[in-house]
Amino acid sequence: MSRRICVVITARPSYSRIKSALRAIQKHPDLDLQLVVAASALLDRYGNAVEIIEQDGFKVAERVYMIVEGGNLVTSAKSTGLGIVELSTVLDNLRPDVVVTIADRFETMATAVAASYTNIPLAHVQGGEVTGSIDEKVRHAVTKLANIHFVSNRKAAERVLRMGEEPSTVFVTGCPSVDLAAEVLKDPLLDFDPVRTYDGVGAVFESFKDYVVVMQHPVTTEYDAARQHITETLHAVKDLALPTFWFWPNVDAGTDGTSGGIRAFREIERPSNMHFFKNMTPTDFLKLLHNARCLVGNSSVGIRECAFLGVPVVNIGTRQMGRERGINVIDVDYDRQNILTAIGRHLSNGRYPSDQIYGDGKAGERIAGLLARVPLGVEKQLCY
Repeated sequence: MSRRICVVITARPSYSRIKSALRAIQKHPDLDLQLVVAASALLDRYGNAVEIIEQDGFKVAERVYMIVEGGNLVTSAKSTGLGIVELSTVLDNLRPDVVVTIADRFETMATAVAASYTNIPLAHVQGGEVTGSIDEKVRHAVTKLANIHFVSNRKAAERVLRMGEEPSTVFVTGCPSVDLAAEVLKDPLLDFDPVRTYDGVGAVFESFKDYVVVMQHPVTTEYDAARQHITETLHAVKDLALPTFWFWPNVDAGTDGTSGGIRAFREIERPSNMHFFKNMTPTDFLKLLHNARCLVGNSSVGIRECAFLGVPVVNIGTRQMGRERGINVIDVDYDRQNILTAIGRHLSNGRYPSDQIYGDGKAGERIAGLLARVPLGVEKQLCY
């Protein structure tokens, strides 16, 4: 019988991080895909990722509404609790053979707890990495709940093993998001008009040859400074005076400070070089990124996909603290002049060679193949 593989997607970035694996699972003769879409991936405010998922041909088995409004520490904790309650029922109804959860968000924790307490084996994608903020705690907590580990590189695997995981359950597959970047490198042309295709708000540009992309999220452990942080970036990018495509922040504690800062700046400063989007398809976003002069902000896409694509990155603040990074990344603090100076350095240096630090573009196929054959079980003990 085919194994039932339940993949839970909870946010806009989660889809791009697992899309290639979804395709491979769907095509595999010994696997049955059960797709659950939850949390901010269902909300228009954060780009309504579920619409893109369905447009890509994936059937959604269940939808889980679990986000408590407020964008602060308390609502993040409550959303996690609500996610455990709702996902437990969904998993009890679907009864998959394996649940797949992704990365390090609070919704990932809810998925991991729900699967563990319903006695369903848990596979974790992107364990063993070092990050800033509360994501560090969540990622490693999920590792300890998981039964199967699909990690991005050898160093991540070593960290998972040092946490006492059984070596036979740890697999270096690469990161599925890099698979999409590899596809874009084969067809890198920006073959769509971002504004006409995805609407958004802000300035409209005549040319798409010389532009930067910004994606900056609040840092959970610094959530009360989110508005101050984004204001520094806004001023730096305005002074840069290059056309800028700016993407809305994730639903993390501090998101209201970040989005409020953007709205206030837009109304008061009336920047003529910024256009704002909620979301794009993963492929279109990576094409936009590949053709940009630089990515600015604190998204993990700058550390992962941009390394593979060779896109220059100005990484701001502590959100990605400790992650392995390529030579394409310049780290700066929350200071408009330092941000502007770093962007200028990248504009002078140009592009960088492709770096396979997070994978070679074949992670999805590896993950599907392993899901079809690895032994399944829920018992685990500390390996030492």
